[in-house]
Amino acid sequence: MKAKLRHRIDALVKVYKISKETPREEQLRVSIQRKRLLIEETKEFIKSYRTLIVVDNTNTPSKLYRYVRQRYGDKFFVKMIKNTLLIRAFKELGLPNIDELVKYLKGSNMILFTNLNAFEAKLELDKVAVPYRIKPGEKIEHEIVVPPMRTELKPGPIMSLFGKLKVPIQVRDGVIWIAREATIARPGDVITPELVSVLEKLGIEPKLLRPKIKVAYEKGLVIPVEQLVVDIEGVKSQLHECLRTAMSFAIEFVIPEPNVVKLAIARARMRACSLASELGVVTKETASLIFSAALRKVMALSSALASKIPELALAIPQTPQQQIVVEEKKTEEKAKEKKEEEKKETSEEQLAEGLAALFG
Repeated sequence: MKAKLRHRIDALVKVYKISKETPREEQLRVSIQRKRLLIEETKEFIKSYRTLIVVDNTNTPSKLYRYVRQRYGDKFFVKMIKNTLLIRAFKELGLPNIDELVKYLKGSNMILFTNLNAFEAKLELDKVAVPYRIKPGEKIEHEIVVPPMRTELKPGPIMSLFGKLKVPIQVRDGVIWIAREATIARPGDVITPELVSVLEKLGIEPKLLRPKIKVAYEKGLVIPVEQLVVDIEGVKSQLHECLRTAMSFAIEFVIPEPNVVKLAIARARMRACSLASELGVVTKETASLIFSAALRKVMALSSALASKIPELALAIPQTPQQQIVVEEKKTEEKAKEKKEEEKKETSEEQLAEGLAALFG
């Protein structure tokens, strides 16, 4: 009897174990299938889009991603993918530099797929700034300024909070008005519960949510956020410099383009005139250049001789610039002479006054 009872109990235990294990196996099977579907879906996203952006999702409100979906839905596809599944999808595709990308896939991340290149995507995401409420104890990053406004708040205990924050208020039409613009927080200040209360009542969300990019992956290249900085003005100046250099080469080699040919002809004419004037070939175009060059040489030689022979300086005609310099020197000398004469006269008057005082 005991043996039969023991056998019966063992049978019941086996049935119980089977009934408990079967659902778990089914759950595991369903979970594996779901993960497989997610991996295949991720692989399709990776193949369909040019660039993948990894954004740090730690303590980031979902409001930020809702805004990105609504405002930039035509440029970015936002998807929450587990790090392990993303790594598995990359490895199954056999894409390069996966080990380098894995270094950044730690913690909670949000994945943005886009057909922009990595630098264009960074510039677009830098424009995103979503207002959000702030919590007590957080540090403010920028000034919080309250403008003059009607608050729709009834007079009461809230008025003491405005007083603590040094916000000038008035009661008009049965509600509180902010009389003048007031700064209630500065960068680095720690947010107090009183300030949070006032901001909530005024409907002000001072915190700005921005995407915290960690890394970008584009066509096998892993680009950390530090290398995604684009100096727009610097790039413009480099492009202008490249354009000038290219135009200079094009003119030098006389590339058969209308604008280049015009400039090349002008440069050739200028060089020809310069060479002709150096060689003394007198033509209608070079005559003025030749005589100007000769005059400059004569004036340089005469100036050199005049420094050695002072008498010769009087016989040398002066250019208008030299005359101006000489006249300025003469004016300065006359001014000095007048000052010296005034000093002498003053000293003589002081001497006369002293003698008169001495002898009565």
